[in-house]
Amino acid sequence: MAEVLHKVVNEERQGEAFAPFAEDPNTYNKKFYIESYGCQMNFSDSEIVASILQEQGFGATRNFEEASLVLINTCSIREKAEQTVRNRLQTFKSIKDNRPGMLIGVLGCMAERLKAKFLEEEKLVDIVVGPDAYRSLPGLINEAEGGQKTVNVLLSREETYADIAPVRLDSNGVTAFVSIMRGCNNMCTFCVVPFTRGRERSRDAVSIVNECKDLFDRGYREVTLLGQNVDSYHFVNAEGEEITFDKLLELVALVSPLLRVRFSTSHPKDITDDVLHTMAKYDNICEYIHLPVQSGNTRILQQMNRTYTREWYLNKVKRIREIMPDCGLSTDVISGFCSETEEEHQDTLSLMEMCRFDMAYMFSYSERPGTLAARRYEDDVPEDVKKRRLEEIITLQNGHSRESYKNDIGKTFKVLIEGNSKRSDADWCGRNSQNKMVVFPKGSHNFQKGDYANVKINSATSATLIGEIV
Repeated sequence: MAEVLHKVVNEERQGEAFAPFAEDPNTYNKKFYIESYGCQMNFSDSEIVASILQEQGFGATRNFEEASLVLINTCSIREKAEQTVRNRLQTFKSIKDNRPGMLIGVLGCMAERLKAKFLEEEKLVDIVVGPDAYRSLPGLINEAEGGQKTVNVLLSREETYADIAPVRLDSNGVTAFVSIMRGCNNMCTFCVVPFTRGRERSRDAVSIVNECKDLFDRGYREVTLLGQNVDSYHFVNAEGEEITFDKLLELVALVSPLLRVRFSTSHPKDITDDVLHTMAKYDNICEYIHLPVQSGNTRILQQMNRTYTREWYLNKVKRIREIMPDCGLSTDVISGFCSETEEEHQDTLSLMEMCRFDMAYMFSYSERPGTLAARRYEDDVPEDVKKRRLEEIITLQNGHSRESYKNDIGKTFKVLIEGNSKRSDADWCGRNSQNKMVVFPKGSHNFQKGDYANVKINSATSATLIGEIV
């Protein structure tokens, strides 16, 4: 379980290749292959890119060796992710050397940050496109086909891609991501996102609701509203009405009681009682919040520019559980941030003991060039100390996860069936409202993917609930 729990957000689905498929991909003269790394926003962006490319006559392929255009959507949040991308680009380059005319492009956060290295120093790619410039891809491709290296990494204060219908990539047909905003105004000192994705801007609420309605009409039964900080969503409609995140949640929940609604990610300073009360009011808004804490020590939180204290975070968790006693809660934790002492590390462990998270993404601090921390602070915690502290965090969280899942034995949950279990086609799998994976036998019941089933939990591991339909 440690291997599962300590994966960071940008490594959750790393290495998976996604490609959309038209009814007959062979009708396209050109083929593209796209591979995505990083947060859910990157995967959502790849769906926008796929839509743009299909409009330009590109069909998809799962085999990059037959693609005329190979794209990799990148992440800069961790050094390991960047190295993985470089290794993949070397692989693609070796194929390109034997395939004249093949183009390689880098999208996303690394594209914005390392454009010169990719194009000039390492000569690995032909096209570099930042997160706000995907509409320019057709023109960049045309120039690259003529032998010109092309780049567009300009950031925008307006771009939300609200008018582009994403192509759902390798979808299970049940769950989908819906981007509600882009960029981030929080200048956390360890984070590159404000520099690679620009400032916050919220998407038109009507376009969000219409996308959710369309997904429901096509058989989808769960949407996850995405943003770097969804709680700061703010849109003013044509009538001058302000739509905040709690109001948007309600609008999406009202699409249908059969459409589940999730969201990610929340910033502790911005999630309001109005959001919590809206979650509690509607049964189809899942009772699960990902609430990154990063550290349990106030001084370190201040150095991270998280804008809250240890006590403030603990009070927020207390408030969540007052309004929704059964709410699932997960977090992010960083070990060994600049100047962190042993006592401050112990504060993180004690906060975890008090909060008892169901799950956490845990990782040691990795200095990212260009961030405020890289400019202001010395990365002075030795690597062996970072590693040891991380192992202590992981061990503690593993115990909390086992306890959390064990406590669900005997309970009955409403589970949305997402598909077959990975281990057996004789079992269904799906998640409950608290975002816990549930596996249960199909038996003689006439359920289908996308149906809801009431499942009684009979046993549990530290990552899966196992039950039976009741």
